[in-house]
Amino acid sequence: MILTTTPTIEGRTIKEYQGVVFGEVIAGVVFLKDIAASFRNLVGGRSSSYEDELIQARSAAMGEMRERAEMLGADAIVGIDLDYEVLGTNNGMLMVTASGTAVKLD
Repeated sequence: MILTTTPTIEGRTIKEYQGVVFGEVIAGVVFLKDIAASFRNLVGGRSSSYEDELIQARSAAMGEMRERAEMLGADAIVGIDLDYEVLGTNNGMLMVTASGTAVKLD
C-alpha cells in the first residue's frame, strides 16, 4: 500500500475515494523513562527513551490506519497527517493520531 502526505501520487490516477481513515494510539510514559529524560534535560542532549516511545506510537498509529484502509479495499492513503498531543495528569500520556484519505488507484 502506498502511503503519502501528498494529495496525489505521481504517475497514478485516483479512481475512487474510499473515505477518511484514522489510526490512534495513546501510550503511557514509564516512570523510569521520565527520570532519565529529566536528567537529560539538566545536562542537555536527546532523550532516546522518549524518542523510542514516540517512534513506536507513530508506527502503531500508521499501522492501524493502514489496516483500516485495507479493510475498505484501498490501494493507497493520500494526504496523511500526523498529530501529537500529551494527555493526563502531569502529561504522562502521549497520543499520536494518523489520518488520511483511503483511495483506489487505476
